[in-house]
Amino acid sequence: MSDANSGNKNRSSRLRKLLSALEGNWQTEMSGYYTYRTLAERDSDPIRKKTLQHMADAEAEHAALWGRRIEELGGTIPRYRGKQTGDVDTLANRLGGQRMALRRLEIDESRAIAMYGQQLKDLDDEPSIALLRQVIEEEREHYTELGSLIRDRYPRRAAETSFTSPQELLTELLSKRSGSGRQRAGWIGDAIYGVNDGLGAIFGIVSGVSGATLGNSKYVLLAGIAGMIASALSMGSGAYLAAKSEREIYEAEVAREREAIEMNAPESRELLSLYYQVKGLPEDDADHVVEHIAKDKDQFLRALASERLNSTEDALRNPLTSAISGALSTAVGAFVPIIPFFFLRGYDAIILSAIISLAAHFAVGAAKSLITVRSWWASGMEMTLVGAVEGIVTYIIGIGLGRAGA
Repeated sequence: MSDANSGNKNRSSRLRKLLSALEGNWQTEMSGYYTYRTLAERDSDPIRKKTLQHMADAEAEHAALWGRRIEELGGTIPRYRGKQTGDVDTLANRLGGQRMALRRLEIDESRAIAMYGQQLKDLDDEPSIALLRQVIEEEREHYTELGSLIRDRYPRRAAETSFTSPQELLTELLSKRSGSGRQRAGWIGDAIYGVNDGLGAIFGIVSGVSGATLGNSKYVLLAGIAGMIASALSMGSGAYLAAKSEREIYEAEVAREREAIEMNAPESRELLSLYYQVKGLPEDDADHVVEHIAKDKDQFLRALASERLNSTEDALRNPLTSAISGALSTAVGAFVPIIPFFFLRGYDAIILSAIISLAAHFAVGAAKSLITVRSWWASGMEMTLVGAVEGIVTYIIGIGLGRAGA
């Protein structure tokens, strides 16, 4: 009996979820119907009026399809919650004019295509899935028809152009898409960071142990070499995992872009076109370039991923190269402070270690200017100051610990 109750509850839950999705589809299509109808009523151009009315009728037919399926599932057709003018009288559309309203409708059509595409995966109801496939194809036709209507039947006016800038439309499209990439400094950045990390860490250890043991070479060398090995292994493994994760994240983002293209190719073409327009390419030229690129799906994916993630696969760090670079550079940086203790002991070794370590800090700071925009002199002096403070603090702490242990 309990199994039967559990099965009934599951079926009831799936039915509620399905009806909720279909009712949302009905609301979306009804909003589109009223929006297109209002635009058609207010347009003086006979060709535009006829086209917009045709699209309004198509949206009404889609709503009727969803309504019939809702009733077949035992539900009731919902009440329209929007305005009788649809989205025509929103502030953005009033400011931007009818051309702006159509551009927003173009984006809305792409969003509807994406929403229906996701429902193909989520809804476990074959009749509804068949309706989805039919509606998606017709929505794609609407998207193409809107694009042609905007480009071919509307003259560009300065007042409208200011409200339909590529940057605004690009921002609107990106508002529902996440993720972006960053360009990397590559192995040079790993090496400089490794030297800096090794130098700073081991200089602190050497200063502290020197303060505690009054520069006893044996203990300083033991502590310094042990710290050098640990730091190098830690930095190498960290750089490897970071580069590997970076590559995996990039591949995951590319996979999502591939899926987005398959689910909603028109929106992806619009997105790439807007990227090119933001860079200064005229709209018609950008659309022409995108149409040419889109003929090759792999080339289209690479172009869109490059713009969306601000990176390419070639720009990603190689995990093995990063690991070797990070480990070796850390070992080199860590070895600098302990060099004098191979030949000297006591205060002579401490003073010489401080001098060459601070000089190395300056050199590393100056080298950072290779991957930053700062002055090499300012960057070097900043690193030297940080190293001096670090050495003094750890040396004083070492002295205190040495006396406490004595």
